[in-house]
Formats: sequence, C-alpha cells, structure tokens
Amino acid sequence: MNSNIDHTNLKAYSSKYDIIKLCNEALEYNFASVCVNPYYVSLASEILSESNVAVCTVIGFPLGTNTLETKVFEATNAIENGADEIDMVINIGALKNKDYKYVKKEIESIRDAIKGKILKVIIETCYLEKDEIIKMTEICNETFVNFIKTSTGFGNEGATVENVKLMKEHASETLEIKASGGIKTYEEAVTFLELGATRLGTSNGVLLMKGEENE
Repeated sequence: MNSNIDHTNLKAYSSKYDIIKLCNEALEYNFASVCVNPYYVSLASEILSESNVAVCTVIGFPLGTNTLETKVFEATNAIENGADEIDMVINIGALKNKDYKYVKKEIESIRDAIKGKILKVIIETCYLEKDEIIKMTEICNETFVNFIKTSTGFGNEGATVENVKLMKEHASETLEIKASGGIKTYEEAVTFLELGATRLGTSNGVLLMKGEENE
C-alpha cells in the first residue's frame, strides 16, 4: 500500500518543521509522494532529491476559481521549484455552467505547460451531480491526463465508494483514479484500492501503514 499513498500536509498553518517531518515519514515508508502547498515545494524537493519519493503540489487550490492564466503560472512555477506531480482543481463553476470547452482548455493548458510531469485533476465530487462526475471523467479521458482525483479534502465530503465506482466505470484504460479526502483507516484505504483507485491522498499515511502491519 505504501506505493499508493500521497502523504499529504496542505494545512494553512503548517510550519517548515511539519513539512520536514512529512518528508522524513515518506522516506521511512517509501510513499509515492508528499503533497504540499506550493510554498513548500522547494523545501520538499531538497529533502527528497536523492530518493524515489516524488514531490506533489496543488494548483488553484482549494476552490479552483483562479483564472486559467494564473493556474498555468502556478503550475509552471511549481515545476521550476522541483515539483514532480501537479494536482489541479478544476473550475467547478465553469463545469456547472456547462462550459465544457473552458474546462477542457484549462486542463490541456496546464498539461502542456508542465511538459510530461504527472497531472491529477481534482473534480471535488461533493459539489457535483452524478452526470457531472461522468462528464468530468470523460473530459479527463479526452485530455489524456494521468489521474482524476475525487476531492481536495477541504469540501464538505471526501472520497466515497459510490463516486469512485462511478469514475472507474467511465475511466479509460489509461486514466487512473486518486481517492482523496477523509481516508482515515486501513480498511477504508483497502476498499478504495479494491475499487480501482491507484493513489490515495491522505494525511494519515503513517497510521494506514501501522494498520497494515497490524493485519
């Protein structure tokens, strides 16, 4: 399970010592990545430079309502600072407006700007209807991004079994799923992996690994 975990600290009040601790835990458990706010990308990149742990950061976070140009700059700047993976929040309002052309353009612009780095598209499922989740899965298929991601963890609900199942049913063979938000137990983590998620975004990575050890 360790290779499926994006070990996450996106709290507004996180200190550099919290990020150092996060990175050291990721090294100890060989997690897939650490996910940090853009301000801490350089620090995490420096700590993890000689390891296999990737540095992930968030763009347009957590509301997704920044302009396309701002998001592209954020993403480019993050890569320059050492990020390996980008988790971008879609413009949820544009989706609600059925402005699919804009949503697609936004994703493609960031995808192209980061030049082959891993891109995960956060759709914040708690605010979406079933047909909107399906539509976003289809857009992610069409734009050839790496992952569709359930949640920021800052909405009113995180990953759910129903939504991950729905995304999996409509995902292409190459589109992976990141379940994120509210994953607190080993049993929950296993459930999402069994449903087809290949990454788990969680601030409870160490607890999940200790749960695995206790099985």
